[in-house]
Amino acid sequence: MRLALVIGGTRSGKSAHAERLALASALPVRYVATADARDPAMAERIGAHVARRPESWTTVEAGPQLADALANAGDTCVLVDGLGVWIAAAMHAGEDVRAQIEELLRAAEATAGMELIVVAEQAGEGLLPGDSVSRAWLDALGRATQELAARATRVELVVAGRALSLGGAHEVGVDGLRVHGDRAVRAGDADHAVNVIAGGPPEWLRAELEGALERDASRYPDERAAVDALAELHGREREEIVPTNGGAEALWLLPAALRPALAACVHPGFTEAEAALRAHGVPVARVLRERERDFMLDPAAVPAEADLVIVGNPASPSGTLDAAATLLALRRPGRVLVVDEAFMDLVPGEPATLVRERLEDVIVVRSVTKALSIPGLRAGYAVAAKPLAERLRAVRPPWSANALALASLTAAARRPDALAAIAERSTAEREDLECRLARIPGVRTWPSVANFCLVEVADGPAVLAALRERHMAIRAAASFPGLGAGDLRVTARAPEQNERLVAALAEATR
Repeated sequence: MRLALVIGGTRSGKSAHAERLALASALPVRYVATADARDPAMAERIGAHVARRPESWTTVEAGPQLADALANAGDTCVLVDGLGVWIAAAMHAGEDVRAQIEELLRAAEATAGMELIVVAEQAGEGLLPGDSVSRAWLDALGRATQELAARATRVELVVAGRALSLGGAHEVGVDGLRVHGDRAVRAGDADHAVNVIAGGPPEWLRAELEGALERDASRYPDERAAVDALAELHGREREEIVPTNGGAEALWLLPAALRPALAACVHPGFTEAEAALRAHGVPVARVLRERERDFMLDPAAVPAEADLVIVGNPASPSGTLDAAATLLALRRPGRVLVVDEAFMDLVPGEPATLVRERLEDVIVVRSVTKALSIPGLRAGYAVAAKPLAERLRAVRPPWSANALALASLTAAARRPDALAAIAERSTAEREDLECRLARIPGVRTWPSVANFCLVEVADGPAVLAALRERHMAIRAAASFPGLGAGDLRVTARAPEQNERLVAALAEATR
């Protein structure tokens, strides 16, 4: 059981925020209503709440025994709105409020797979009421919210429609989202886990880096040359370019820069975006690509309420490339669309890129890390219309991109032909790997345009262990939401290296 407590004053937006948390759970939602609709003014408020709730939600009315509303609620998100109204009714009926709250928590903890969200009025911010009945209600509400907060995964105070995290006794971390391929590679392993072009930086870049080290290492980074070069490359204005410490930092800037109320992350995909949002307390709805549709994006699966949508194109770990029209179908008033194009420069011609499109509600995140084989330098950037770019810059740490990263961005932007050649090489290596994988019985792959393939086998852990014994590293993909233990990501290398890996993989899957 996971418990979230949402508190706030009258008309603070607490109910709307709780509803966004329920949407983000991706579970069927049971709405537990505590208000009495016999009062005309209250009936009007209830009607407004009902109108904004999805039709798929079920509604039950809370009785004096609040725990009864949790009956048969396994694998369900139960939203109780709100606690103060129920306490008033329970006190009027002569119920022991404290005992009922304990019974509610026991019932919730005994229901596997359930999420419980409780909305409560914020107690204790005004004068002590003069009458005994109001004081008793306030005391009961204050005790109840403190007891719930002590057991809650997350506690949030809503003020003027904005949620402020107050932590939680059992705060959920993001470590499960922060698993990356480099952890799988030991010294001496044949590396098919890290999705970076092999061989290190090309010679022309090494020369640029040596010059930058001699020229720029003794002074603070100056990003102007990189910004100008990238703006020219993509046909944008220089104010629309925001260099960052790798593409990952650009994604980590989003929660602070945009302050979304409900974010949607398309999965399977790079998980740092969701990690950043959750670390900032932003509710996240997961939108899962379906493997039976070759992991192609379905815009209709994104919640209409999401005011931030993050999608990878091409996606990792499937290598899926969605058409520009599909991505643009995600746009709607009040929403920002973020497209992570970290692998786009490995696709010849960069079809479906949005980097050259001047759209006021779209942010494109790019990186040259993979193509130039410089993961240690962290060279990335965001491209966005001026207002959005300015918001990103406002929360970006000073000197975010170091001198060598900036030199890499500048050099790459001035050599589009060299980048095109790297993309051709990447495509040839992946196509070679795909042909070899297709010959292994019982191994399933999906169409990819990046430098890796997603592979499904019967026993993923056994295959990983067998390859590890042969000093070969591939990426377990179970940490990507929507994938499981049988899913593996395999990075393409030169044909002779692909041949050795596929031979070992074939033996491991017999």
